[in-house]
Amino acid sequence: MKKILVVDDESSIVTLIKYNLEQAGFEVETACDGEEALLRAEETSPDLIILDWMLPKFDGMEVCKDLRQRRVTTPILMLTAKDEEFDKVLGLELGADDYMTKPFSPRELIARVKAILRRVQQSPVEQPEEEKETDQNIEVADLSLFPEKYEAYFKNNLLELTPKEFELLLFLAENKTRVLTRDQLLSAVWKYDFVGDTRIVDVHISHLREKIEENTKKPQYIKTIRGLGYKLEEPKEA
Repeated sequence: MKKILVVDDESSIVTLIKYNLEQAGFEVETACDGEEALLRAEETSPDLIILDWMLPKFDGMEVCKDLRQRRVTTPILMLTAKDEEFDKVLGLELGADDYMTKPFSPRELIARVKAILRRVQQSPVEQPEEEKETDQNIEVADLSLFPEKYEAYFKNNLLELTPKEFELLLFLAENKTRVLTRDQLLSAVWKYDFVGDTRIVDVHISHLREKIEENTKKPQYIKTIRGLGYKLEEPKEA
């Protein structure tokens, strides 16, 4: 049974979400402010966090930022009554994996939760030892991706990636040398209502470059194709 931590200071919202999650077969923990959210996240090790934007003590942005700085990669679904593009980008920039605005339908919330968990916590099918990881890994020069384990290595060092960063890097690697527009990347990686919010892609590309490029101003792996989008390729020899 997957465990979900629900963080919101409105008791009616918590009750609604908790009831529907439990009906869908999830175990639910709750917190009513940012300080409690950080404690509960550490104590209960949830599989996913549903986090409200506006909270007492520490707001959702601070909680999200704190968790990511502590290398906690638990998926975060952000809830907010705000609907500006800036808010969406800021939340995702700080490490949230998905975003929903209030009011929302419980059915859509459950669908989002299930989709996130399918993407990031699906157990690989057991294979004979000699067959494991065969034809499943992607190598691009010093970059190695293991899709079934949701792991990526650069120069044999494990990269600390959020689920969305991994999915974006994987999609770029699967389409190596192909120019991908921002809209294509939005559709493939985010899949939800982010049409036109292409800054989300730019923010995540910037984060990836910080982790795999020697010089982010002259990237060798993830290239910007002016007026079109991005492509991932093997670095050219100096």
